[in-house]
Amino acid sequence: MVILLCHGETMTLRKKNYLNNKDLLKEIHKSKNTYCSYVSEEDSQYDIILLSVEKINRNTISQARKNRADRIAKQNYELAILNGESVKLDQFLIDYKTIEKTDLVFRINTYDHILEDGGRKKNPKNVQDHYVKLNFPPFQHYRIDSNDQPYCVGKSHWVGGMENGHFSLDHGQMTNKLARMFMMMCERYGNKWNWRGYTYNDEMKSQALLQLAQVGLQFDESKSQNPFAYYTATITNSFTRILNTEKKNQNIRDDMLEMNGYNSSFGRQMDAHMQWKEDTGS
Repeated sequence: MVILLCHGETMTLRKKNYLNNKDLLKEIHKSKNTYCSYVSEEDSQYDIILLSVEKINRNTISQARKNRADRIAKQNYELAILNGESVKLDQFLIDYKTIEKTDLVFRINTYDHILEDGGRKKNPKNVQDHYVKLNFPPFQHYRIDSNDQPYCVGKSHWVGGMENGHFSLDHGQMTNKLARMFMMMCERYGNKWNWRGYTYNDEMKSQALLQLAQVGLQFDESKSQNPFAYYTATITNSFTRILNTEKKNQNIRDDMLEMNGYNSSFGRQMDAHMQWKEDTGS
């Protein structure tokens, strides 16, 4: 957007999205951390996500260093901007080789610390089917010592120390900000031109919000960095499900009206009229 000022000057305003992936990822991370236990607060921020401890090698350590250097540079840059400084991101770049490998935190996706529940599904097909149902994929955080030996510094769905703690499912909660983000997404999606005309629009938004509350933390950062698309697809599916249910109920009502000699709904009458025009070619 370009705004014309006095004396012929112009000013360009950057378009600001009402929600973005960066803020969503930050709140998802905070929410998941309420279900976790760490040796120290610094252990809660991971630098790379891996599938197993065996994947910690020279290449993944190098990538973790780069990720950590980029994250620290962006954090320092954003802090300077908030303080009103006129700076560029290049001023805060860090040589990733200067980062000590013992400072790195590796997130390992694993079910090693999760309680088994073999009877939950009769025919388990995936690894998660053998364990209790979780609100998000479980993980552990690891560091390495100077000899490249990994040791655990954090666990999801856990309370207490790494050795003397215990598994827990219900001690955490979603952050208030993430909940407000979900409410905003459902409200704005329901106000789109192709949805806002339905009389049961409020029911659509309520059902979508309930669905987000159930699956919101199931977003897997190891597979994507686009939670906005994940949540939008969830809302779309929820809206469509309510629409199909209402259409089915409407058809049942119309059938009963016609069986009893009454006129069906205006929608069915219009559909029948359009079908007649196509059949007759008029």
